[in-house]
Amino acid sequence: MKKLEERLQTIRKHVEKNEITVMILGLGSVGTYLLDFLVSRNDETMKIVVVGRNKEKMENNVNIVRVSALIRHVNRSQIVMESGVDFDNVEQIADCIKKYQPDFIVNSSRVYSGLKYGTISWKNLRAYGIWSPLAIKYIRNIMEACELADLNGVVINTSYSDAVIPWLKSAGKPYPDFGSGNMNHLVPRIKYAVAEMEKIEDFWNVDVMFATAHFHDVVISKEGQTEGVKQLLKVYYQGRELDIDQDEIFHRCKIAMPTDEKRNMMNASSNYDIITSIIDAVRESGSRKIFSPGVFGEIGGYPVRIDATGDALAAYIDTSVFSLEEMRGANRRSIALDGVENVENGKLIYTDTLVQKVADAFDMELPKTVKFEEIDTVAKYIIDNIIIPQLNKK
Repeated sequence: MKKLEERLQTIRKHVEKNEITVMILGLGSVGTYLLDFLVSRNDETMKIVVVGRNKEKMENNVNIVRVSALIRHVNRSQIVMESGVDFDNVEQIADCIKKYQPDFIVNSSRVYSGLKYGTISWKNLRAYGIWSPLAIKYIRNIMEACELADLNGVVINTSYSDAVIPWLKSAGKPYPDFGSGNMNHLVPRIKYAVAEMEKIEDFWNVDVMFATAHFHDVVISKEGQTEGVKQLLKVYYQGRELDIDQDEIFHRCKIAMPTDEKRNMMNASSNYDIITSIIDAVRESGSRKIFSPGVFGEIGGYPVRIDATGDALAAYIDTSVFSLEEMRGANRRSIALDGVENVENGKLIYTDTLVQKVADAFDMELPKTVKFEEIDTVAKYIIDNIIIPQLNKK
């Protein structure tokens, strides 16, 4: 694939020409929420291509979004539907990408659709890393297709990007540019908490600098604590750093939330933020800050700057507050608690603690190391020995 810098310049030209194409791969709850958000932007320069297998399901979801949006007088985007695309078939995906050459591809597909994996892993393991072989399966195929199609756009992944994108990169394979979700679910809670503590009415102007991996998004959101691990966090208001105890901030981040698919509204919002931050930065010749797990193949989550203030559109990890090494260290400490010891040389290495937890909870032997070529085998092994038996208990 072309370098990210080159692809970003193509996107910039398309935005300036008012010829923007977004492709959503998979129209489950994340994809449908994202479609709704993008349509509600009321941007007549945007074409949205939705891609999936089941035509009837896709038509139902597309039509409810289109009709509902027009009731609100906000649907000016063109929606195109491509059904019958099998995400196990690289050639089919590549043909679809070649046909539209999108500026943005969002992978919202899942190997085991309709299931929130965390509903099984949190209560049994308190770790999400076990699902990495499932999370990587389709995005691996999609990235291979992007390479075949010589994609000129950027790719956003929605599923456990903290480990999945680095895994692809470490194997020497093409990998997504950005990840969505995860720490993005926590940053708004931090803003609300700080605003409440400091009696700030314009809570949206609370500025957060933060770097952490998936585990701490979950444990802070669910329990309001960090397992004793100090977090890389600074908060600002009107350019002034606020001196607030981070434990108190995180305690207030534990708020009531749905546990079903409605939670995917947050992940979809994160994808929307990445796409629109790039578009708006170009249109305003400005700069935007986003948060992204797995960005540029880094383990964990980072603050990222989208910068269109110069001659070229750029995207880079924001090291204005924390150094890259500080953030890498914080992310390593966090993802280890999620059961991922390391990602290197095309291998994902689970922690000994996770391997033992899996043996105790599910009476199965999780391999310590998963090689890239073993992804499909291990994914099926996890489905057959954990997911299906757990679902059959219900």
